[in-house]
Amino acid sequence: MSRSPVWHPFHQHGLGEAIPLVERAEGALLYTTDGREVVDAISSWWVTTHGHNHPRIVAAIREQAEKLDQLIFAGWTHQPAEELARGLTTIMPPALEYVFFSDSGSTAVEVALKMALGFWANRGEPRYRILVLEHSYHGDTIGAMSVGARGVFNSAYAPLLFDVETVPFPAAGAEQATLDALEAACASGDAAAFIVEPLLLGAGGMLVYSPEILREMRDICARHGVLFIADEVMTAWGRTGTLLACEQAGVVPDLLCLAKGLTGGSMPLAVTMASAAIYDAHYSHDRSKMFFHSSSFTANPIACAAANANLAIWREDPVLERVAALAAREAEGFGALAAKHGLANLRQCGSVVAAEVPVADAGYLAELGPRLREGFYARDVLLRPLGNTIYLMPPYAITEEQLGRVFTAIDEVLSEVL
Repeated sequence: MSRSPVWHPFHQHGLGEAIPLVERAEGALLYTTDGREVVDAISSWWVTTHGHNHPRIVAAIREQAEKLDQLIFAGWTHQPAEELARGLTTIMPPALEYVFFSDSGSTAVEVALKMALGFWANRGEPRYRILVLEHSYHGDTIGAMSVGARGVFNSAYAPLLFDVETVPFPAAGAEQATLDALEAACASGDAAAFIVEPLLLGAGGMLVYSPEILREMRDICARHGVLFIADEVMTAWGRTGTLLACEQAGVVPDLLCLAKGLTGGSMPLAVTMASAAIYDAHYSHDRSKMFFHSSSFTANPIACAAANANLAIWREDPVLERVAALAAREAEGFGALAAKHGLANLRQCGSVVAAEVPVADAGYLAELGPRLREGFYARDVLLRPLGNTIYLMPPYAITEEQLGRVFTAIDEVLSEVL
């Protein structure tokens, strides 16, 4: 077979690492063309919630594809988008009255940032500075990279990135430093918005902080009129144990970014939900004050149909009960492994559990990560460590037997590596 022309993301082709070819999937399992049955323990990069190829979502996609495949969304609409927008405003906090569609988590964040800056510009107030949380990650487009942590991921593109003010991560015992820094940044008068990953920072290392701190950060922003953007692209749809991570803190953001599990992980779709105040700042007889953002596939009807099927599953199935049961099994199994192998900083947030392998060379580009990944795949498990951080984020459909296979693989690989 000749070399593939495909250029894969976050993959160094020069290392010659094998790239499995997957032909089908079901539940928590991936089936490769060479006959392997692989347990997907990270929901295929955090997107698959109920399980691969959920029958209800597949049926909705098939039915919609036979009716309307695509439609311009600038000044036109279709029923799947209308139904989805109404469904989201029903299930999400009532203050988030408006739904703007896009294609991915990165674009949902870009939309939120532009809405925040447009809000202040249309009001004639000189607020333009974006506040961010240390170690955060919000995507790989220019704006999303700008509000994420600076490092090896984006150093080559530094000339394109805009300046932000970074608030230290609220590590255990150092939470007050975070709150003091945020208070000072908000009080300066030119802060437009503060963007956070609520409770759980994903690509930054699965770092966890408390609902109480999230609540206090929201209160500080509210006192100073700074818009609060919740990037729940990864943390929503049950990952942290509730529909939204913000629920655990009693927080309602001004702007909410959703993607990944919005369609159950089946189709690329994202939304940015906004308060009436932000919508109203763009509502005018002056066409120059409209919100200037779109993409060709905004609110694609087939993707919206998949999302509507996902909302129906959430309305009618005991999803959060499944998440709680999965979290309990993970806590027991992964906790035992952490104790056996001396893993550091064991933490859990809903169905996401993580810990560090205690090694000296722990950076993202260290050799440990690829060694762990290869060891897991050799045992038919898809795990993708973040440097020396091993984490689990499986689909909610994973079975006891499949989860046991994951724990066995982790045990055997750690025994080899350590």
